[in-house]
Amino acid sequence: MILSAVFLTCQMIFIRFVLNGSTVWQTEYVVFLVIAATLIGLPFVQFQRGHVNVDLIPLILKGRVRFALAVLTLSLSIVITAIMLFYGYEHWHFAWARGWTSDTVTAVPLWIPYLSLPLGFGLLLLQLIADFIALLTKSETPFGLEG
Repeated sequence: MILSAVFLTCQMIFIRFVLNGSTVWQTEYVVFLVIAATLIGLPFVQFQRGHVNVDLIPLILKGRVRFALAVLTLSLSIVITAIMLFYGYEHWHFAWARGWTSDTVTAVPLWIPYLSLPLGFGLLLLQLIADFIALLTKSETPFGLEG
């Protein structure tokens, strides 16, 4: 998706500045592709522990307190992601059931790009639950820190 967005951006620049033409649909598609890639990429980044975090407090804490903080953090993440999944699904379903289209010339059916909301948050929720189970079964250490 990212490569498609980069290609479309280059094509859009070429058409605008070299051919002096109009780009009607490219910007909309690039935005949809980048948002979809970001949302669908969330669980992979979570799996790789690639999200930005500040581990000052986990580094200071030890043992059970660090474990409790990890449980609290993952629990809150699961709750927030479940809420986002619920409302993302609701938003996607409204777009699908009511036949929403974009306000541009291409009139893209909005359920297509909005599908990345429940899909991305659903996969992220599954990854967070897997992380939570790994933490509780002690196959993962809290925050990936030893000691």
